[in-house]
Amino acid sequence: MRVDRLLCNLRFARTRSLAARLVESGHLRRNGLRILRASQNIAVGDVLTIPMGQRVRLIEVIALPEKRGPAREAQACYRMLDQTGETDIGALQHKTARGKADP
Repeated sequence: MRVDRLLCNLRFARTRSLAARLVESGHLRRNGLRILRASQNIAVGDVLTIPMGQRVRLIEVIALPEKRGPAREAQACYRMLDQTGETDIGALQHKTARGKADP
């Protein structure tokens, strides 16, 4: 399945064209490698790194949805790999070398 279609079906983007723009921004990764084309295929078991505003979502694709459906159906097709939110860019920017928040 194309990555832009997958992002739309999994509800990470409202439309396929917005998903394509996300891919073209150059920040989306599949298994650690940058995705350069919206037409690149994604398979079950792939790990996607998706920038979402000030957060970064790390997901594993466990099923390929055939269509864009309700949020519950979309969430059943992937597994969040970072439940603690350690990939939160905003939180990482405010930490010191010892891991404590700046005053």
